[in-house]
Amino acid sequence: MTHEAQEAVITTAIKPASWSYAEEFVAEDEIVESARARAREVGVVPVGSGAGAALRFLASVLDARAVVEIGTGTGVSGLWLLRGMRADGVLTTVDIETEHQRLARQTFTDAGIPAQRARTISGAALEVLPRLTDGHYDLVFCDGDKREYDAYLAEALRLLRPGGVVVFDNALWHDRVADPAQRDEETVAIRELGRVVAESEGLISVLLPVGDGLLAAKKVWVPEA
Repeated sequence: MTHEAQEAVITTAIKPASWSYAEEFVAEDEIVESARARAREVGVVPVGSGAGAALRFLASVLDARAVVEIGTGTGVSGLWLLRGMRADGVLTTVDIETEHQRLARQTFTDAGIPAQRARTISGAALEVLPRLTDGHYDLVFCDGDKREYDAYLAEALRLLRPGGVVVFDNALWHDRVADPAQRDEETVAIRELGRVVAESEGLISVLLPVGDGLLAAKKVWVPEA
């Protein structure tokens, strides 16, 4: 391949049809579609199908037994995670809205997930997370208040085992993060999170352009002195 051809591949934006094809590559079943319908009814915006498939893939690659989710919604992302985790894995999912969690439990039940595999905790994330066990979790998925993303990162690094992964949804935030002219509080918070993660020597990171963007980072294992 010539240098010119390589440049064309690198700089040509993906076409909408290809993006849609990738997003829908892993099909969703009726249970997830029902959870999405309930989300629309209560004004929740769940992860897209591409992001959901990526979460399932990460949980599977990690052979995840313990996962924390910030932002339960109606169970769309939680179900994707549970389907990628070990058969004995437990999802701990946190949300301030108890009604949303009731709907999520319905989703999990409809999918045949045993009740003991999904632990729902109602409350503000930054009040709940400090009560969870240090170094116990394989994956932490963050889809809560974007202005708190930096605080979620600090908590996630404490909660994760070495080699564990933290994932943030909405890392592109409706195309606003890449536009330096956008300076609203949420956009700035997500942009700053990306900078911190990318520059951290203790993290191996990737920004995936699926859904509204997934920022993932692996906690590097550091041998004890």
